[in-house]
Amino acid sequence: MSGLGKLDRPGTPRDPGPREGAGGEDAGRAGRDGRQSPPASAVRRSAADPVKGLLHRHRELCERAVDPLEIAAGLEAHGVTDRTAARFRHRDVFSLAEEMYARVPRDGDAPAPPEDGPTPRPGGPRAAGSVLLALLPGVLCAAAVAGLGLTDGRPRLIAAAVGVLAVSLALGAALRRGPLTAATRTTSTWTCWLLGYALLGDGLLRTAVSGGPDGLPDGSPDGAWPVTLAPVLALTLSYAPAAGCAHLFAAGARRKLSSSRGLTDFSASVRPLLLGAFALYLGALAALLTLTGAVLGEPADWSQGLSLGALLLLARLLGVHGHTHAGPFVLTATAAAEAAALATVFAGRLPGCGLLSAPVEALVAACGPAGVPTAACGIGALTLLVHACRRLTRASAHASTERTR
Repeated sequence: MSGLGKLDRPGTPRDPGPREGAGGEDAGRAGRDGRQSPPASAVRRSAADPVKGLLHRHRELCERAVDPLEIAAGLEAHGVTDRTAARFRHRDVFSLAEEMYARVPRDGDAPAPPEDGPTPRPGGPRAAGSVLLALLPGVLCAAAVAGLGLTDGRPRLIAAAVGVLAVSLALGAALRRGPLTAATRTTSTWTCWLLGYALLGDGLLRTAVSGGPDGLPDGSPDGAWPVTLAPVLALTLSYAPAAGCAHLFAAGARRKLSSSRGLTDFSASVRPLLLGAFALYLGALAALLTLTGAVLGEPADWSQGLSLGALLLLARLLGVHGHTHAGPFVLTATAAAEAAALATVFAGRLPGCGLLSAPVEALVAACGPAGVPTAACGIGALTLLVHACRRLTRASAHASTERTR
């Protein structure tokens, strides 16, 4: 009776029935696994500390992060927003990331560098080497164009082959280092196709539409297709400005990431930075198109050169910042559109197939042969620009772009 009275006393806590059943199951499971279930006080502490569960789910991210900004970018990539951070009693994702970074122990942190050691200068030999590597494709392309102008016949063909090989190797070396280095290489084939079309496509399309014998050019030297050198030379020379604009965008986004106090604030501040870097590159490319056209005596076709340059830059920027699917897809679609335009013109010369070439012939009649690549590359560049304004303004796109130098 005394024991029963103690249980019924109002001041004595009593566990509910389901709680007891759950405790019995936990005890049985603990006995089978050889482990002891966490006490009720630990469960209450976990409920009172919601960040602890988030730390457990993202522990690997927090342990390898070098600063809270990487944790913020990783949380955003996993769908955590400022509204989600409010449920963890923080005003934004950045504040939540700072707490998570502070609460994860790091036994293997690198020691601070000695104060009397030499400090690296930004303009050292490595930076000079990167600048020279960025200038190399344009210099080699200019030398190849000069070689084509000084040779004729078979030596000209050899000079063209050597020039294409040298420029390709220089571009490959430049793309493996610097701010335009991406983890994907699937864009190389389509980039070569688009540059090849800029070199040969207009002459081939003009000849096919004008009705030359079997599509062969009329009166072209050495039986070769008429070539357009100015856009290709300007695009290779524009690699150095493209690398500089990509570096400015990455560095500026990193600074915005450290000063922003919310994902919305960061996106709003990075979008003008992206558009500014993009416009700066287009301005440099327009100047190079004007210069190369004047030197080579060719018309400066800004629309074709600017649309192709914008397409290649945006595809590379997306790949550099971890979005490796949209760029190759749009480049493939653009190259396929140019190939289809040529194919329909030749197919339209077959009996009864004249309707196939009617759209391309109408576009050429209205805008010239450059209208086809301008339309294809322009639509692709506009698509990638809209996609980049959504993807490259997220914090997760700049989590570790400045980690390695």
